[in-house]
Amino acid sequence: MFELDEELKKLPDQPGVYIMRDKQDAIIYIGKAVSLTKRVHQYFRASHNEGIKKAQMVKKIARFEYIITDSELEALVLECNLIKEHRPKYNTMLRDDKTYPYIKVTLGEAFPRVLFARQMKKDKSRYFGPYTSGGAVKDTIDLLNKLYGLRTCSRVLPRDIQKERPCLNYHIKQCKAPCQGYISQEEYAKNVEAAIRFLNGDYQPVIQELEGKMLEASKSMEFEKAMEYRDLLNSIKQIAQKQKITDSNAEDRDVIGVANSGEDAVVQVFFIRGGKLIGREHFYMKIAAEDAIQQILAVFLKQYYAGTPFIPKRIMLPSEIEEREIIEEWLTKRRGQRAYIKIPKKGMKEKLVELANKNANLILSQDKEKMKREEGRTIGAVKEIAGLLGLNGIVRMEAYDISNISGFQSVGSMVVYEKGKPCRSDYRKFRLKTVSGPDDYASMYEVLTRRFEHGTKERGELMEKGLEDSYGSFTKFPDLILMDGGRGQVNVALRVLEELHIEIPVCGMVKDDNHRTRGLYFQNKEIPIDKDSEGFHLITRIQDEAHRFAIEYHRSLRSKGQVHSVLDEIQGIGPSRRKALMMRYASLEAIRAASIEELAETPSMNMQAAKAVYEKFHE
Repeated sequence: MFELDEELKKLPDQPGVYIMRDKQDAIIYIGKAVSLTKRVHQYFRASHNEGIKKAQMVKKIARFEYIITDSELEALVLECNLIKEHRPKYNTMLRDDKTYPYIKVTLGEAFPRVLFARQMKKDKSRYFGPYTSGGAVKDTIDLLNKLYGLRTCSRVLPRDIQKERPCLNYHIKQCKAPCQGYISQEEYAKNVEAAIRFLNGDYQPVIQELEGKMLEASKSMEFEKAMEYRDLLNSIKQIAQKQKITDSNAEDRDVIGVANSGEDAVVQVFFIRGGKLIGREHFYMKIAAEDAIQQILAVFLKQYYAGTPFIPKRIMLPSEIEEREIIEEWLTKRRGQRAYIKIPKKGMKEKLVELANKNANLILSQDKEKMKREEGRTIGAVKEIAGLLGLNGIVRMEAYDISNISGFQSVGSMVVYEKGKPCRSDYRKFRLKTVSGPDDYASMYEVLTRRFEHGTKERGELMEKGLEDSYGSFTKFPDLILMDGGRGQVNVALRVLEELHIEIPVCGMVKDDNHRTRGLYFQNKEIPIDKDSEGFHLITRIQDEAHRFAIEYHRSLRSKGQVHSVLDEIQGIGPSRRKALMMRYASLEAIRAASIEELAETPSMNMQAAKAVYEKFHE
């Protein structure tokens, strides 16, 4: 039994991380402290006030735990990692999880290549970026390969020299064919060095060289060549214009601005690399209404730079932040070199921060309505459905569908929506093991039984190991089950849940004669739903998604020749007899209803074959 007063007395006067849990033992807040005893005691003092959000959180704390560290820096690192892993409800969260493209020059190879990369790894390659546009990165790589005749193949050179014929790029004069030995390693290396100079922003030598070649080709009346050089020149000039110079010191910087309104905030980041503004990106954050700009910035820095592989030398902010020194120390440790947080007060640097702030305010004002609409489509729609059904606290919904085509083996689908959005990593497919023929009720019974038996087993195994907070593929149970159909399908689901002693509300998605969503079937009655409402549109999306997922799985199995007619599985029934049966009987249900004598009367059939068919359908 957790005794709050007793546990508070045990808190050490040391740096560390504290973890707050609710009655269900879910993690609801993670924080760090220079002194655990002082910080955690603050939450439970009547005079202490950290705003409405924290006050609501304190009411739900059932117990807490803590991890001591040797320093505040270690506590900061641990806090960042734990928040990213558990995403607690009451922590201010960064809602974006993006990766940025890099240009990678594989200097570890004898004949290096210029490649597109999503991660910066500790290897022998040299990386340029990060960039904000994947399209611009690909265009730049294509341009470099054309300019310097660099290879794009994955052949291992020099081992594979002359083992295969040169590729098309050699024939269209876009590769020097090192794979054939047509260019030496030393000469190729000069081209790679020129490409690296280009990536560092040294465009002028290339521009002068191409201008000279273009004029020479024109004088020689080689107009096609002249046009090629002209097009390359235009591409280079476009790239050069995008790289607007902002700092003569040629430093790597991130310039950050922020805007907040109510519970929404936007952080704008300008990426300056080598003294050039290479792009910008904005991030949405969910905050407490009382959060100050300083708090928002501190949270953003910790969460964003905990997840990005590149940390610039300087980060420029619009205002001072809490824990500046400790965050600087942490950034330095992650970077491997000194990192600085600066708040510029004058000159071009201050103007850049002001520009970032203006952009953040503009995005927030423009997207506020869009964000509200999106919330209405998702969380608002879920609340609407919950209201219609008289339920509370619906977050996770699972929908099921069965797909089969006249005797082909049935398959089942499970799609998952959390807070009104598809959670595709939790989707599951089922290939039916016990059902023959198009029996949707039996198929659904098998799918649901397998899903919840598996989930119950996983939960038990995790509890035995003391890992209740971990999740396997099926351990998270839904707050609402949605069945593609009415009374029959709902009753199948209720039967499975009753047999497994599980209590989850089950709702049917009823369709009309034209296979369009009509209403909901819940607790033995059909509930009409406004067809113009967000709830209706969400139900339709879920229903369509479950159907699409099942159909795609069924189609993939058929394309591989893995799903056969039930008749193929019967010994003694070959192509001619199967064709004769399908010509006489309109469906497999009609075959099931036929007697042995009637089946034997079918052309090419005999009593032995008829008996085999009859027994297959009446197992």
